[in-house]
Amino acid sequence: MNIEDFDFDLPEELIAQTPLKDRASSRLLVLHRNDKRMEHQHFTDIKKYLNPGDCLVLNDTRVLPARLYGVKEDTGAKIEILLLHQKENDTWEILAKPAKKVKEGTTLIFGDGKLRATCTGILEHGGRMMDFEYEGIFYRVLDELGEMPLPPYIKEQLPEKERYQTVYAKEEGSAAAPTAGLHFTNELLDELENKGIVITFITLHVGLGTFRPVSVDNIDDHTMHSEYYHMTEETADTLTEVRENNGRIISVGTTSTRTLETITRDNNGKFAESSGWTDIFIYPPYEFQAIDGLITNFHLPKSTLIMMVSALADRDSILHAYNEAVKERYRFFSFGDAMLIL
Repeated sequence: MNIEDFDFDLPEELIAQTPLKDRASSRLLVLHRNDKRMEHQHFTDIKKYLNPGDCLVLNDTRVLPARLYGVKEDTGAKIEILLLHQKENDTWEILAKPAKKVKEGTTLIFGDGKLRATCTGILEHGGRMMDFEYEGIFYRVLDELGEMPLPPYIKEQLPEKERYQTVYAKEEGSAAAPTAGLHFTNELLDELENKGIVITFITLHVGLGTFRPVSVDNIDDHTMHSEYYHMTEETADTLTEVRENNGRIISVGTTSTRTLETITRDNNGKFAESSGWTDIFIYPPYEFQAIDGLITNFHLPKSTLIMMVSALADRDSILHAYNEAVKERYRFFSFGDAMLIL
């Protein structure tokens, strides 16, 4: 398929720049796959569409304040870096801007010397390997010096770091938030559990792929960047039980979907305790093995994410729904409104 098959017109003013004060007050477009029917609701209405015994699978990754501003030790030139993921000990894969100024052996200084980093390698995709030096606990230093790595289409500053975290974020390691989960409050999750909805968690640390556009015309030629995932034995057993009892498995976000589909692909359609790196690229046509529905935000034109949702519904239905969302002035992307595909 061609990348132009996943394009649509999006007015810039519909790109949400700030989060809503109340997480659960966002709008919700419900798309029914069987008859292509659409409904316009609010996110708190989601409980009407979930039945006792259904299961929500949420990604409990926690976003690192991974954007750092420093200077080159030798010249004082300003450099911005984005931590992607930890390789071992204090070695990290990062993106640097301007990258051409960060050569092997370059040392960067952050926060008047509280943090130092030396480039130890240059990667194929343009990233860098950096060894960090600091005193104390790395994540505390990072929390003091770092900023949340908001996507480039968000121009506003984020006053509260926690607003770019889900309320259930726990496992440190992401370079971006699993944004479908930003709509949930603890109160809404309690309401769902009281109704008999099963809540369970997986982990996928969102990495470079989130920031990388599709740069090929034929999407078959696109390569996804690998991201680390983990599913516990408890979650695998929960999902197996839900399926045996004919409950639906509803994935919260494309990151949860990629994790679940990777695990079932590698385990003959079954759920199992698992961890590793996934570069799964889901686009039409694709037969889903793990999920029965998806909660997601509205994605960028020509992105791998709109390709994934077009595989779950069909491309024409998704583009029709997106055009309807534009017409109805839904808010798009990370801080935008949500979509439920059933």
